[in-house]
Amino acid sequence: MTERMSDADRHAQGMTTRREVLGDAHVNRAETRKDDFTADFQDMITRYAWGEIWSRPGLDRKTRSCITLTAMVAGGHLDELAMHVRAALRNGLCPNEIKEVLLQTAIYCGVPAANSAFAVAQRVLAEQG
Repeated sequence: MTERMSDADRHAQGMTTRREVLGDAHVNRAETRKDDFTADFQDMITRYAWGEIWSRPGLDRKTRSCITLTAMVAGGHLDELAMHVRAALRNGLCPNEIKEVLLQTAIYCGVPAANSAFAVAQRVLAEQG
């Protein structure tokens, strides 16, 4: 069982993890765009997605990236997929491993979803060099 953390500690841990996974540039852009309308949402995802889930010790970040890529394809979240392809590279996946994840999604999420995902990933990988 994990120890209880205050919301402030969870937010701090989440921000550290978020920056490590997504990169400072992405997080800085999100923080710059934050306003009264979106501040609560940004706080929630920082505390829960990044401070709770991505910070848990049970899975390594490569595995979490594989799961997240699959979830993005399954949900049709292509803008988020691009962000998480970049994160997957940062978390140590190579382009061939990303390709294998996307091939797997063709079977379980459908060929049209995987086709769109391959187009997004191809664009991101070309941008990343």
